[in-house]
Amino acid sequence: MIRDGPYARQVVFFRSNEAPGTLVVHSSERFVYLVQGNNRALRYGIGVGREGFQWSGLVQVSRKAEWPDWRPPPEMLARQPYLPRFMAGGPGNPMGARALYLGSTVFRIHGTNQPETIGHAISSGCFRLANGDIIDLYARVPLGTKVVVRHGASL
Repeated sequence: MIRDGPYARQVVFFRSNEAPGTLVVHSSERFVYLVQGNNRALRYGIGVGREGFQWSGLVQVSRKAEWPDWRPPPEMLARQPYLPRFMAGGPGNPMGARALYLGSTVFRIHGTNQPETIGHAISSGCFRLANGDIIDLYARVPLGTKVVVRHGASL
């Protein structure tokens, strides 16, 4: 968990037409918001996709996993053939403590074993949270949760 600084988890003012419980990812801002209603949201700092790996869209949380295994997708292995084909879940795994799988995509909102990457654009399109933050978010988000991913400026 990031305890202080600009990416610390906190309740913030957040004007949105989305229903409470919706996740809104603002990748250009490096935050994910869990809409609470009454113009409030719980905000978490995130690491995002590097140049060429940003995306936007509307998906749902299709699966949840604690200490998920990691199988780099074929596209990632083509770019980085030195990566392992499989890594069991655990503290050394780059997927971190929890993962929220996004629709039928290869993308996830997940933890990281590199919390210093929060606030940076270095992933292959996934959204990374510090392990303490993803554990908190995971407990608050059920399967089927609506996820709005925005790359550009806030609306």
